[in-house]
Amino acid sequence: MEERKGIENEKINKYACASAIVASMISIIFGYETGVMSGALIFIKEDLKITESQVEVLGGIINFCALIGALSAGRTSDYIGRRYTICLASAIFFSGSLLMGFAPNFALLLTGRCVAGIGVGFALVIAPVYSVEISAASTRGILASLPEIGISLGILFGYISSYFFGKITLAHRLEGNVCDRSRPFSRVGFRHSWNARVTKMARMQGRLKDAKTVLSKVSNTEAEAESRLQDIRLAAGVDPDCNDDHVITPNQNTSGQGVWKELLLRPTPQVRWMLLAALGIHFFEHATGIEAVILYSPRIFKKAGIESKNKLLLATIGVGITKTVFISVSSFLIDKTEDENFC
Repeated sequence: MEERKGIENEKINKYACASAIVASMISIIFGYETGVMSGALIFIKEDLKITESQVEVLGGIINFCALIGALSAGRTSDYIGRRYTICLASAIFFSGSLLMGFAPNFALLLTGRCVAGIGVGFALVIAPVYSVEISAASTRGILASLPEIGISLGILFGYISSYFFGKITLAHRLEGNVCDRSRPFSRVGFRHSWNARVTKMARMQGRLKDAKTVLSKVSNTEAEAESRLQDIRLAAGVDPDCNDDHVITPNQNTSGQGVWKELLLRPTPQVRWMLLAALGIHFFEHATGIEAVILYSPRIFKKAGIESKNKLLLATIGVGITKTVFISVSSFLIDKTEDENFC
């Protein structure tokens, strides 16, 4: 570990940072979806004349559909690569947004939200994976946290959008407040560089030359790039001293078979502890109910005594600003503080 710290430069690589930022932009769709729907639910119930139960289903269905997308994203990214998975996520979300934007009734609106939810699930998985793969260990905390910052920014933008769209007529509101979310993200995947395919190129395809070229761009020094390439060689079962441009790796024909069995049925002690830590952190994070607070902020403020719709939507902007500020602060501190002390 000390040797690795000596090899790696603490400075954030600009190329890796720029790539991680572009990749994290797709995470904004989840936050934007949540922020927009939070405000839109106030008007949807009145405009479409739906029941309270239908409002709750409409608000919560995205989490179930996002689970489907998240479970599919890993295998999909292994087959077609990280970049094209981001393109796919953008296309799915764009399709769902179009359905919601032109939905004349509750059924079609719910269908569009389900489709968009699948795209959100893809985005929630692939953005952190991309960021982790291209980042050095010394800067992995901040770069891997960029998707979370993107979600918070998306929520804030969604709240602001809901506030301004709340002032216009129904026809423009349904077309703009819902369909507007698809515009910036439909182009995200097509702007992407190819550098996050480094792990797949080296481990599954044996393209060591391409992997080294990419690593030289996302590393601060040649020594750091060589050290990371050495780790990939070992993980792929390639001779550490091999300098061929293309090799046949022992794992080249694998597609991830047996991963779930290794993870859940026959985990090693190290994997078991990592699994428990990951599940525990995410469970307690979501058990606080923060997502419900974000989604139902206008209703919470209404219960607190605020009656005006404009004031309700304006109050939610304060929630978005607070969340974004503290997420940003914690993300910038994570690489400067020991993880256990930070928690």
